[in-house]
Amino acid sequence: MKTGETTAEQWWERFFRHGPYALLGLAAGVSAVTSGLIMSRTDVYAVAVLFPAALALQLLWSRFPAEQGSPAAQCHFVVRTLLALGLTWCNPFFSIYAVLGYFDSGRLLPERRVRAGLLATAVIMAGAQSGSGLPPATFMNWVVFGIVLAVHVSLTMVFAQIGNREAEQARTRTDTITALESANARLEQALAENAGLHAQLLVQAREAGVADERSRLAAEIHDTIAQGLTGIIAQLQAVTSTAGTDPALAGEHLARAAALARHSLGEARRSVHNLVPSALEHDDLPGALKKTVATWSERTGVRAEFTVTGAAEPLHDEVGATLLRIAEEALANAARHAGASRAGITLSYMGDEISLDVRDDGRGFDPAALPPYRGAGGFGLGGMRARAERIAGTVEVETGPGLGTAVCARVPMVRRAQGTSAQYGGPLWTGNPHASSR
Repeated sequence: MKTGETTAEQWWERFFRHGPYALLGLAAGVSAVTSGLIMSRTDVYAVAVLFPAALALQLLWSRFPAEQGSPAAQCHFVVRTLLALGLTWCNPFFSIYAVLGYFDSGRLLPERRVRAGLLATAVIMAGAQSGSGLPPATFMNWVVFGIVLAVHVSLTMVFAQIGNREAEQARTRTDTITALESANARLEQALAENAGLHAQLLVQAREAGVADERSRLAAEIHDTIAQGLTGIIAQLQAVTSTAGTDPALAGEHLARAAALARHSLGEARRSVHNLVPSALEHDDLPGALKKTVATWSERTGVRAEFTVTGAAEPLHDEVGATLLRIAEEALANAARHAGASRAGITLSYMGDEISLDVRDDGRGFDPAALPPYRGAGGFGLGGMRARAERIAGTVEVETGPGLGTAVCARVPMVRRAQGTSAQYGGPLWTGNPHASSR
């Protein structure tokens, strides 16, 4: 289509470049042949003046063309129309040259004057075709002139309307193509930007995944290996202090140290493979917490009570693992820092929420004096908060010097789906928030 349009445009360019000369020459030739029949001597002299003037005008226009609607273009059309009128007045066959007005009025005149140019051309053509030339000689000639002029004007208006419609369609098509090209350019730019953003998001996702896994492993190592080693050291110190005075008690401490070592090794392996803690493998959360509290009380000598309120329900593995780890960390803190003589642990099922409260009657502390949690190093209160917030939960601490400590963890009640494997850490994780550590 574009090739056809280009060919048509080239044809019209050639016509407007050479056509006026051809039409003027053809009109002059036919007029010369018929001059003896329909031209007086005065007409011949007039043509001898007007013809060179028309030729000179066309040569001047070919050398110095002007843009559509410019004063020079309008002047050229008016002068050429007057010359065509004069030549046709002398010999009707010069209407062959006057017909140019039908073709290039739209190229030379502004849009508001095109109809006037077409009407002037129609008058010249009607006068040439009415049979007596211009001006009409008799009344009948005037009637014929009027009829022919009416036909020309009607055809002119029809063709003008068709031309306007085609021009409007061409402008609309051009505007549409321009808009599409602009939209395509914007779309390509957007696609390029989206590709860059997608690549950036992939990099950030990988980095976030690496950081999240590093944080998880660090917390798991702290809750398993570090706490296990702490317990082993405490049991070995007890062996040293009782080996000479009470061999049987020293043997119990050694057995406990060995059991802690085996337990810590198993928990470390489970952490690496992202499995639930071994305490939850065969027990539900209340059962696992009960055993954990009993073992901690036996190891530390601190009296501890465990209570469950509400109807127990099967929990998502990650919810159970999070609350168990928080309880272990809170009890470990109580043993290391509180100097408590009594502790209480309460697990409460409250419809859409489950809470864990760990209280002790120890010395307490000032929360404002704690260093900020940085995701590494101390995994005390900051680690507990991080665990809870990863599953959209919270951890609150109530304490003060000499007032004991109460740790309350609240997490959503997410029930275990049927067929869930003993692996956690994926769907519920929401990030690694920052908190304070104890």
